[in-house]
Amino acid sequence: MKIKSAEFVISNSDVSKCPKDQLPEFAFIGRSNVGKSSLINMLVEQKSLAKTSGKPGKTQLINHFKINNNWFLVDLPGYGYAKVSKTKKAEFQSFIKKYFSAREQLLYGFVLIDSRLEPQQIDLDFMEWLGINQIPFCIVFTKTDKISSVELQKNIAQYKRTLLKTWEEFPPYFETSAETNKGKEDVLNFIDEVIKMYPLAN
Repeated sequence: MKIKSAEFVISNSDVSKCPKDQLPEFAFIGRSNVGKSSLINMLVEQKSLAKTSGKPGKTQLINHFKINNNWFLVDLPGYGYAKVSKTKKAEFQSFIKKYFSAREQLLYGFVLIDSRLEPQQIDLDFMEWLGINQIPFCIVFTKTDKISSVELQKNIAQYKRTLLKTWEEFPPYFETSAETNKGKEDVLNFIDEVIKMYPLAN
């Protein structure tokens, strides 16, 4: 897939105010500071479409970006270690779960995982919630340029072993780096193939 256009449409915390267009959506989410904004900017070939910050928890709203005028990339708040109040964190979790549960045009979630880390319980819990609620998702291993190939494969294998204890199969996954563009074509081609199977996109 070639990215011809990428534009910001709306930010909000009220799922009912999300775009009414029946365009397919792909939502990106991950633990705070996992490199989500950098990955999104890499995918759409723009330096600052998604706001990057060294401060975890920068994204605090549901952000819709219209890509090529035929699908939405949705940037969701990070979960985990952001320095926000418990009330604010509960609010995030509430509208994130409502978004995943209510958006019929959501085709896939992309759960971002820091490839340098062993399986984190907070990521496993979130993926389990998606599975229980039958929400299709992929895993995106980020920051692979900051780890050796051997360590990367070791960590991915550990995720596979952990998830396959209770899952029938491991979700589709991608190895990415916002610094080197690794995985860019793989992710975009996957989205392209899924869109082709979505009846309302035609």
